[in-house]
Amino acid sequence: MRFSRHLCLAVGIVLSAQPAQDSAHLRARLGEIQARLSQVDRQMDALKKRRKGILVELQGIALQTDRIRAQADGARLKRDQTQAQVEAVQSQKVGIQREIQRLQGDIRKQVRWMQAVGPWGGLGFMTNLKSFEQYLVQGRYLAWRRNRERLRLSRIQALHSDLHRQEGALQEILKRLVTEEQEAASLGGDLKFAEARLNGFLDGLRQDETRQKAIQAELAEEAIQLERMVTSLLAKPRSDAFAPPQAFTSLAGELPRPVEGSLAQSFGEHLHPKYRTRTTNSGLLIEAPAGTPVQAVAEGKVVFADFYQSYGPMVILDHGSGFYTLYTHLRVAHVNKGQVLRQGDILGTVGETLDGPRLGFEVRQQTQAQDPNRWLKQKYR
Repeated sequence: MRFSRHLCLAVGIVLSAQPAQDSAHLRARLGEIQARLSQVDRQMDALKKRRKGILVELQGIALQTDRIRAQADGARLKRDQTQAQVEAVQSQKVGIQREIQRLQGDIRKQVRWMQAVGPWGGLGFMTNLKSFEQYLVQGRYLAWRRNRERLRLSRIQALHSDLHRQEGALQEILKRLVTEEQEAASLGGDLKFAEARLNGFLDGLRQDETRQKAIQAELAEEAIQLERMVTSLLAKPRSDAFAPPQAFTSLAGELPRPVEGSLAQSFGEHLHPKYRTRTTNSGLLIEAPAGTPVQAVAEGKVVFADFYQSYGPMVILDHGSGFYTLYTHLRVAHVNKGQVLRQGDILGTVGETLDGPRLGFEVRQQTQAQDPNRWLKQKYR
Protein backbone atom coordinates (compact mmCIF):
# COMPACT_ATOMS: atom_id res chain seq x y z
CA MET A 1 0.00 0.00 0.00
CA ARG A 2 0.99 3.63 -0.44
CA PHE A 3 1.70 4.30 3.26
CA SER A 4 3.89 1.18 3.44
CA ARG A 5 5.87 2.38 0.44
CA HIS A 6 6.34 5.75 2.12
CA LEU A 7 7.70 4.01 5.22
CA CYS A 8 10.09 1.89 3.18
CA LEU A 9 11.30 5.00 1.41
CA ALA A 10 11.86 6.85 4.69
CA VAL A 11 13.78 3.98 6.26
CA GLY A 12 15.58 3.29 2.98
CA ILE A 13 16.99 6.81 2.98
CA VAL A 14 18.23 6.29 6.54
CA LEU A 15 19.82 2.94 5.73
CA SER A 16 21.39 4.09 2.46
CA ALA A 17 24.66 2.74 1.08
CA GLN A 18 26.92 5.39 2.61
CA PRO A 19 26.36 4.48 6.30
CA ALA A 20 26.76 0.81 5.40
CA GLN A 21 30.02 1.60 3.66
CA ASP A 22 31.16 3.67 6.65
CA SER A 23 30.34 0.78 9.00
CA ALA A 24 32.18 -1.68 6.78
CA HIS A 25 35.19 0.66 6.68
CA LEU A 26 35.21 0.90 10.48
CA ARG A 27 35.04 -2.88 10.82
CA ALA A 28 37.92 -3.26 8.37
CA ARG A 29 39.99 -0.71 10.30
CA LEU A 30 39.25 -2.49 13.58
CA GLY A 31 40.39 -5.74 11.96
CA GLU A 32 43.63 -4.09 10.86
CA ILE A 33 44.24 -2.77 14.37
CA GLN A 34 43.60 -6.20 15.87
CA ALA A 35 46.12 -7.72 13.44
CA ARG A 36 48.58 -4.98 14.38
CA LEU A 37 48.13 -5.75 18.08
CA SER A 38 48.72 -9.46 17.42
CA GLN A 39 51.94 -8.70 15.55
CA VAL A 40 53.16 -6.35 18.30
CA ASP A 41 52.50 -9.07 20.91
CA ARG A 42 54.43 -11.60 18.85
CA GLN A 43 57.31 -9.13 18.46
CA MET A 44 57.37 -8.55 22.21
CA ASP A 45 57.51 -12.33 22.77
CA ALA A 46 60.36 -12.64 20.25
CA LEU A 47 62.14 -9.72 21.95
CA LYS A 48 62.41 -11.72 25.19
CA LYS A 49 64.56 -14.31 23.41
CA ARG A 50 67.09 -11.81 22.08
CA ARG A 51 70.36 -10.90 23.72
CA LYS A 52 69.95 -7.92 26.01
CA GLY A 53 71.25 -4.60 24.77
CA ILE A 54 70.29 -0.99 24.24
CA LEU A 55 68.49 -1.80 21.00
CA VAL A 56 66.42 -4.48 22.70
CA GLU A 57 65.55 -2.11 25.53
CA LEU A 58 64.61 0.63 23.09
CA GLN A 59 62.58 -1.70 20.90
CA GLY A 60 60.71 -2.93 23.99
CA ILE A 61 59.72 0.62 24.93
CA ALA A 62 58.79 1.39 21.31
CA LEU A 63 56.66 -1.77 21.03
CA GLN A 64 54.84 -1.00 24.27
CA THR A 65 54.14 2.49 22.95
CA ASP A 66 52.95 1.09 19.63
CA ARG A 67 50.68 -1.35 21.45
CA ILE A 68 49.07 1.44 23.46
CA ARG A 69 48.80 3.52 20.28
CA ALA A 70 46.98 0.67 18.54
CA GLN A 71 44.67 0.21 21.54
CA ALA A 72 43.94 3.95 21.55
CA ASP A 73 43.21 3.86 17.81
CA GLY A 74 40.90 0.89 18.35
CA ALA A 75 39.09 2.63 21.21
CA ARG A 76 38.54 5.74 19.08
CA LEU A 77 37.23 3.64 16.19
CA LYS A 78 34.83 1.76 18.48
CA ARG A 79 33.64 5.10 19.83
CA ASP A 80 33.14 6.37 16.27
CA GLN A 81 31.32 3.17 15.33
CA THR A 82 28.98 3.53 18.30
CA GLN A 83 28.44 7.22 17.49
CA ALA A 84 27.47 6.17 13.95
CA GLN A 85 24.97 3.70 15.45
CA VAL A 86 23.49 6.49 17.57
CA GLU A 87 23.05 8.67 14.51
CA ALA A 88 21.52 5.79 12.52
CA VAL A 89 18.97 4.98 15.24
CA GLN A 90 18.11 8.66 15.66
CA SER A 91 17.56 8.93 11.91
CA GLN A 92 15.32 5.85 11.99
CA LYS A 93 13.31 7.41 14.81
CA VAL A 94 12.84 10.58 12.75
CA GLY A 95 11.69 8.49 9.77
CA ILE A 96 9.19 6.58 11.90
CA GLN A 97 7.86 9.77 13.50
CA ARG A 98 7.35 11.36 10.10
CA GLU A 99 5.47 8.30 8.86
CA ILE A 100 3.23 8.36 11.96
CA GLN A 101 2.50 12.05 11.38
CA ARG A 102 1.66 11.38 7.73
CA LEU A 103 -0.71 8.54 8.60
CA GLN A 104 -2.37 10.59 11.33
CA GLY A 105 -2.85 13.45 8.86
CA ASP A 106 -4.50 11.07 6.36
CA ILE A 107 -6.84 9.77 9.06
CA ARG A 108 -7.85 13.30 10.12
CA LYS A 109 -8.67 14.16 6.50
CA GLN A 110 -10.74 10.99 6.14
CA VAL A 111 -12.63 11.60 9.39
CA ARG A 112 -13.50 15.14 8.31
CA TRP A 113 -14.77 13.81 4.97
CA MET A 114 -16.90 11.11 6.61
CA GLN A 115 -18.34 13.67 9.05
CA ALA A 116 -19.24 15.89 6.09
CA VAL A 117 -21.14 13.21 4.15
CA GLY A 118 -23.03 11.99 7.25
CA PRO A 119 -23.94 8.47 8.35
CA TRP A 120 -25.74 7.68 5.08
CA GLY A 121 -22.93 8.96 2.95
CA GLY A 122 -25.23 11.67 1.46
CA LEU A 123 -27.11 9.03 -0.53
CA GLY A 124 -30.59 9.82 0.74
CA PHE A 125 -33.48 7.41 0.38
CA MET A 126 -33.57 5.07 -2.58
CA THR A 127 -36.46 5.73 -5.02
CA ASN A 128 -35.66 3.29 -7.81
CA LEU A 129 -33.46 0.36 -8.74
CA LYS A 130 -30.84 2.61 -10.29
CA SER A 131 -30.39 4.60 -7.07
CA PHE A 132 -30.26 1.33 -5.14
CA GLU A 133 -27.40 0.09 -7.33
CA GLN A 134 -25.61 3.39 -6.78
CA TYR A 135 -26.13 2.97 -3.05
CA LEU A 136 -24.53 -0.46 -3.10
CA VAL A 137 -21.55 0.82 -5.05
CA GLN A 138 -20.98 3.78 -2.76
CA GLY A 139 -21.68 1.67 0.31
CA ARG A 140 -18.92 -0.71 -0.66
CA TYR A 141 -16.65 2.28 -1.22
CA LEU A 142 -17.38 3.58 2.28
CA ALA A 143 -16.70 0.15 3.78
CA TRP A 144 -13.40 0.02 1.91
CA ARG A 145 -12.44 3.47 3.23
CA ARG A 146 -13.31 2.46 6.81
CA ASN A 147 -11.29 -0.71 6.48
CA ARG A 148 -8.38 1.31 5.16
CA GLU A 149 -8.54 3.60 8.20
CA ARG A 150 -8.46 0.56 10.49
CA LEU A 151 -5.32 -0.61 8.66
CA ARG A 152 -3.81 2.85 9.09
CA LEU A 153 -4.57 2.79 12.82
CA SER A 154 -3.02 -0.67 13.12
CA ARG A 155 0.04 0.56 11.26
CA ILE A 156 0.34 3.56 13.58
CA GLN A 157 0.21 1.26 16.61
CA ALA A 158 2.94 -0.93 15.08
CA LEU A 159 5.04 2.13 14.35
CA HIS A 160 4.63 3.38 17.92
CA SER A 161 5.85 -0.02 19.17
CA ASP A 162 8.80 0.14 16.79
CA LEU A 163 9.56 3.67 17.97
CA HIS A 164 9.54 2.45 21.59
CA ARG A 165 11.98 -0.36 20.72
CA GLN A 166 14.25 2.05 18.89
CA GLU A 167 14.25 4.36 21.91
CA GLY A 168 15.28 1.46 24.16
CA ALA A 169 18.05 0.46 21.75
CA LEU A 170 19.21 4.07 21.59
CA GLN A 171 19.51 4.32 25.37
CA GLU A 172 21.61 1.14 25.48
CA ILE A 173 23.88 2.43 22.71
CA LEU A 174 24.26 5.79 24.48
CA LYS A 175 25.35 3.99 27.66
CA ARG A 176 27.94 2.06 25.66
CA LEU A 177 29.10 5.29 24.03
CA VAL A 178 29.79 6.87 27.43
CA THR A 179 31.92 3.86 28.43
CA GLU A 180 33.82 3.88 25.14
CA GLU A 181 34.47 7.62 25.34
CA GLN A 182 35.92 7.11 28.83
CA GLU A 183 38.09 4.24 27.58
CA ALA A 184 39.32 6.31 24.61
CA ALA A 185 40.17 9.23 26.92
CA SER A 186 42.01 6.93 29.34
CA LEU A 187 44.03 5.28 26.58
CA GLY A 188 44.78 8.71 25.15
CA GLY A 189 46.35 9.63 28.50
CA ASP A 190 48.30 6.34 28.58
CA LEU A 191 49.57 7.02 25.06
CA LYS A 192 50.85 10.48 25.98
CA PHE A 193 52.69 8.97 28.94
CA ALA A 194 54.18 6.15 26.81
CA GLU A 195 55.27 8.55 24.08
CA ALA A 196 56.86 10.84 26.67
CA ARG A 197 58.75 7.83 28.07
CA LEU A 198 59.95 6.83 24.60
CA ASN A 199 61.00 10.38 23.73
CA GLY A 200 62.77 10.69 27.08
CA PHE A 201 64.69 7.48 26.41
CA LEU A 202 65.69 8.72 22.94
CA ASP A 203 66.75 12.10 24.33
CA GLY A 204 68.91 10.31 26.89
CA LEU A 205 70.54 8.26 24.13
CA ARG A 206 71.33 11.37 22.11
CA GLN A 207 73.12 12.91 25.09
CA ASP A 208 75.03 9.76 26.06
CA GLU A 209 77.91 9.25 23.64
CA THR A 210 78.91 5.92 25.19
CA ARG A 211 75.46 4.43 24.63
CA GLN A 212 75.34 5.82 21.10
CA LYS A 213 78.58 4.04 20.28
CA ALA A 214 77.15 0.87 21.75
CA ILE A 215 74.07 1.25 19.54
CA GLN A 216 76.25 1.67 16.44
CA ALA A 217 78.08 -1.55 17.35
CA GLU A 218 74.78 -3.39 17.89
CA LEU A 219 73.39 -2.12 14.56
CA ALA A 220 76.53 -3.26 12.76
CA GLU A 221 76.24 -6.71 14.37
CA GLU A 222 72.58 -6.99 13.41
CA ALA A 223 73.37 -5.98 9.82
CA ILE A 224 75.87 -8.86 9.67
CA GLN A 225 73.30 -11.26 11.14
CA LEU A 226 70.70 -10.10 8.60
CA GLU A 227 73.16 -10.67 5.77
CA ARG A 228 73.81 -14.20 7.03
CA MET A 229 70.11 -14.93 7.33
CA VAL A 230 69.37 -13.60 3.83
CA THR A 231 72.30 -15.58 2.40
CA SER A 232 71.04 -18.75 4.08
CA LEU A 233 67.53 -18.13 2.75
CA LEU A 234 68.29 -17.04 -0.81
CA ALA A 235 71.54 -18.80 -1.74
CA LYS A 236 70.05 -22.30 -1.84
CA PRO A 237 68.18 -23.55 -4.94
CA ARG A 238 64.44 -23.31 -4.30
CA SER A 239 62.07 -26.11 -5.28
CA ASP A 240 59.19 -23.63 -5.00
CA ALA A 241 60.91 -20.88 -7.04
CA PHE A 242 58.44 -18.42 -8.52
CA ALA A 243 58.08 -18.14 -12.31
CA PRO A 244 56.27 -14.91 -13.21
CA PRO A 245 54.83 -14.29 -16.68
CA GLN A 246 57.19 -11.31 -17.15
CA ALA A 247 60.93 -11.59 -16.49
CA PHE A 248 62.10 -9.32 -13.68
CA THR A 249 65.08 -8.18 -15.77
CA SER A 250 62.69 -6.62 -18.28
CA LEU A 251 61.47 -4.29 -15.53
CA ALA A 252 64.85 -2.63 -14.96
CA GLY A 253 64.31 1.13 -14.74
CA GLU A 254 60.53 0.68 -14.84
CA LEU A 255 59.63 -0.43 -11.29
CA PRO A 256 57.23 1.77 -9.30
CA ARG A 257 58.28 3.11 -5.92
CA PRO A 258 57.34 0.86 -2.99
CA VAL A 259 56.22 3.99 -1.10
CA GLU A 260 56.14 7.72 -1.79
CA GLY A 261 58.83 9.47 0.24
CA SER A 262 62.32 10.91 0.21
CA LEU A 263 65.75 9.33 0.40
CA ALA A 264 67.04 9.08 3.98
CA GLN A 265 70.09 6.93 3.16
CA SER A 266 71.38 5.78 -0.20
CA PHE A 267 72.80 2.44 -1.28
CA GLY A 268 76.42 1.59 -0.46
CA GLU A 269 79.05 2.45 2.15
CA HIS A 270 78.51 5.29 4.61
CA LEU A 271 80.79 6.99 7.13
CA HIS A 272 79.13 8.02 10.39
CA PRO A 273 79.64 11.80 10.66
CA LYS A 274 80.33 11.70 14.41
CA TYR A 275 81.80 8.31 15.28
CA ARG A 276 83.63 7.78 11.97
CA THR A 277 82.38 4.21 11.81
CA ARG A 278 81.78 2.69 8.38
CA THR A 279 78.56 0.88 7.56
CA THR A 280 77.24 -0.56 4.33
CA ASN A 281 73.60 -0.13 3.39
CA SER A 282 72.51 -2.98 1.14
CA GLY A 283 69.47 -1.02 -0.03
CA LEU A 284 67.72 2.30 0.45
CA LEU A 285 66.26 3.87 3.56
CA ILE A 286 63.17 5.83 2.54
CA GLU A 287 61.62 8.45 4.79
CA ALA A 288 57.81 8.38 4.73
CA PRO A 289 55.03 8.96 7.27
CA ALA A 290 54.52 6.08 9.70
CA GLY A 291 51.63 3.86 8.65
CA THR A 292 51.93 4.68 4.93
CA PRO A 293 50.99 1.62 2.81
CA VAL A 294 53.92 -0.17 1.16
CA GLN A 295 53.33 -1.86 -2.21
CA ALA A 296 55.01 -4.74 -4.03
CA VAL A 297 57.09 -3.28 -6.86
CA ALA A 298 56.51 -6.35 -9.06
CA GLU A 299 54.63 -9.62 -9.09
CA GLY A 300 56.21 -12.04 -6.67
CA LYS A 301 55.83 -14.79 -4.11
CA VAL A 302 56.31 -14.16 -0.39
CA VAL A 303 59.22 -16.29 0.85
CA PHE A 304 59.62 -14.52 4.18
CA ALA A 305 57.12 -12.55 6.29
CA ASP A 306 58.23 -12.35 9.89
CA PHE A 307 60.04 -10.19 12.44
CA TYR A 308 63.78 -9.88 12.38
CA GLN A 309 65.48 -8.18 15.32
CA SER A 310 65.44 -4.38 15.15
CA TYR A 311 64.41 -4.55 11.47
CA GLY A 312 60.89 -5.30 12.72
CA PRO A 313 58.40 -7.02 10.41
CA MET A 314 60.18 -7.87 7.15
CA VAL A 315 58.85 -9.18 3.84
CA ILE A 316 60.92 -10.82 1.09
CA LEU A 317 59.41 -11.39 -2.37
CA ASP A 318 60.73 -13.90 -4.93
CA HIS A 319 60.35 -12.44 -8.46
CA GLY A 320 61.82 -15.42 -10.29
CA SER A 321 65.18 -16.02 -11.99
CA GLY A 322 66.96 -15.44 -8.66
CA PHE A 323 65.69 -11.87 -8.12
CA TYR A 324 64.25 -10.75 -4.79
CA THR A 325 63.05 -7.55 -3.14
CA LEU A 326 63.23 -6.94 0.61
CA TYR A 327 61.02 -4.60 2.65
CA THR A 328 62.23 -3.92 6.21
CA HIS A 329 61.28 -1.70 9.18
CA LEU A 330 57.57 -2.30 8.53
CA ARG A 331 55.11 -1.38 11.24
CA VAL A 332 52.95 -4.30 10.25
CA ALA A 333 53.08 -6.95 7.49
CA HIS A 334 49.77 -7.76 5.78
CA VAL A 335 50.97 -10.89 3.93
CA ASN A 336 51.93 -14.46 4.72
CA LYS A 337 54.63 -16.79 3.45
CA GLY A 338 53.59 -18.52 0.21
CA GLN A 339 51.22 -15.75 -0.85
CA VAL A 340 51.55 -14.46 -4.45
CA LEU A 341 51.30 -10.70 -4.85
CA ARG A 342 50.69 -8.66 -7.96
CA GLN A 343 52.48 -5.41 -8.65
CA GLY A 344 50.88 -2.70 -6.51
CA ASP A 345 49.46 -5.04 -3.87
CA ILE A 346 49.87 -3.70 -0.32
CA LEU A 347 52.22 -5.86 1.75
CA GLY A 348 52.55 -3.71 4.90
CA THR A 349 52.97 -0.21 6.27
CA VAL A 350 55.93 2.03 7.10
CA GLY A 351 57.30 1.58 10.62
CA GLU A 352 59.62 3.43 12.99
CA THR A 353 63.40 3.39 13.32
CA LEU A 354 65.84 5.20 15.64
CA ASP A 355 65.83 8.11 13.19
CA GLY A 356 62.08 8.25 12.65
CA PRO A 357 59.68 6.48 10.26
CA ARG A 358 61.59 4.68 7.50
CA LEU A 359 61.18 1.89 4.98
CA GLY A 360 64.17 -0.29 4.12
CA PHE A 361 64.02 -1.43 0.48
CA GLU A 362 66.46 -3.78 -1.24
CA VAL A 363 66.81 -5.48 -4.62
CA ARG A 364 68.93 -8.62 -4.80
CA GLN A 365 70.02 -11.09 -7.41
CA GLN A 366 70.44 -14.19 -5.30
CA THR A 367 72.37 -12.73 -2.35
CA GLN A 368 74.05 -9.92 -4.32
CA ALA A 369 72.62 -6.55 -3.29
CA GLN A 370 71.97 -4.04 -6.08
CA ASP A 371 71.22 -0.32 -6.02
CA PRO A 372 67.40 -0.17 -5.99
CA ASN A 373 67.41 3.29 -7.58
CA ARG A 374 68.72 1.70 -10.80
CA TRP A 375 65.54 -0.38 -10.98
CA LEU A 376 63.03 2.37 -10.22
CA LYS A 377 61.29 4.48 -12.83
CA GLN A 378 61.19 7.41 -10.43
CA LYS A 379 64.40 7.61 -8.40
CA TYR A 380 64.54 8.63 -4.76
CA ARG A 381 66.42 11.86 -4.16
